[in-house]
Amino acid sequence: MKKTNLFTILSLLILASCNSFKPVKTIDNLKAGIKGEMLACAMYSAFAEKAKAEGHDTIAKLFDAISISEGIHIINLRKVLESLGQRMENFKPEYDVKTTEENIQVAIDEETFETKTIYPLYFNEAKNEKAGNAVHIFRWEFYTELKHLSFFQQALNAIQNKTEGTLPFQYAVCPVCGNTYDYATLENKCAFCGLSKDKFR
Repeated sequence: MKKTNLFTILSLLILASCNSFKPVKTIDNLKAGIKGEMLACAMYSAFAEKAKAEGHDTIAKLFDAISISEGIHIINLRKVLESLGQRMENFKPEYDVKTTEENIQVAIDEETFETKTIYPLYFNEAKNEKAGNAVHIFRWEFYTELKHLSFFQQALNAIQNKTEGTLPFQYAVCPVCGNTYDYATLENKCAFCGLSKDKFR
């Protein structure tokens, strides 16, 4: 009888432990990701205004589009965080606005850090913790940030070589995953989530 009771108690403890498991690293990474995307969203919007003021209209369009994309990332990260029973604490982004050329370099540095370090780490930790929804979202964000990095690198090259007229003047942003396109190369469906192009922003 005593052995049976002990076995039952151990079984219940193990079951309770399994049911209460939280992907701790992933939760921390989701919160850090939200902060990073909030910073990028606000910062790129401010950079767009600066670019307009300096007469860099094509670069302003780029900053506006990528700010919208980062805003979609915030929504997606919050949804996953809340699905894990967690809430995001208040956060106020802080950043400096300099010349447009300097702002583009800041954006390049930010996107490089995200694609080289941040999102690969977040993805792997979510995978290890079997946090499926987070894995999915981190993958989308990684590939989107790669595209953002490429756009910013093109913009820096254009402003340095005075060839801004060759940059796209219109962009399309997927409202589901944030994937960002030069409108001239827009595909029929989003390459990341499959959304039809007629639903793009």
